[in-house]
Amino acid sequence: MAGFNSILKIFLPKDRVFFQLFESVSEELVKMGEKLKEVVNEPDFDKRAQLIQEIEDMEHVNDDFTHNIFTELGKNFITPFDREDIHYLASALDDIADYIYASAKKINFYRVNPNDIGIQKLAELISVGCVHVHKAVTELRNMKNMRQITDALVAINSIENQADDIFDMSIERLFATEADAKEVIKKREIYQVMEIVTDKCEDAANVIESIIVKYA
Repeated sequence: MAGFNSILKIFLPKDRVFFQLFESVSEELVKMGEKLKEVVNEPDFDKRAQLIQEIEDMEHVNDDFTHNIFTELGKNFITPFDREDIHYLASALDDIADYIYASAKKINFYRVNPNDIGIQKLAELISVGCVHVHKAVTELRNMKNMRQITDALVAINSIENQADDIFDMSIERLFATEADAKEVIKKREIYQVMEIVTDKCEDAANVIESIIVKYA
């Protein structure tokens, strides 16, 4: 038995690396959400371009973290929860980063003025959603504060519903007030990509819910 415990001591600390990597990813998402708000509140194209470059850099950092998660998954025998759930959560968090960057990039690519109530409100929801994702991910390390995890998951689901409503209202307003068909197409695509970010936050929340149901 003593020998078995010694073996456990060798393996167990290594599974902590997953928590650290997930927390690093979700912390980066919070920064990306904040930076996206800066993008949509910056009227100057060139200044926006610099902010978008910063978001791209953050997205690359998250790609590296995600790659490290998959590398650790391939070489670690012991994992803190199901390997499948680790894979799903890493993919969901990576998707959030990808779509935040895509949202920011499309604003300047299409030369759209982001001073638009739909874009502004969606950016705010994305930022808040990332904060709640980070809260939930951080609590996975110990799973002691279940109330904080479940509150975060409920908030993420609510944000996704709000984003759906804002998307619908923004599309309705767009068709009612915008005469330029090109502008309609461009803004509609930006709304869509931003709304997808909140969908991806909900995907991450669903994986976290699956994990806590199994292990809490």
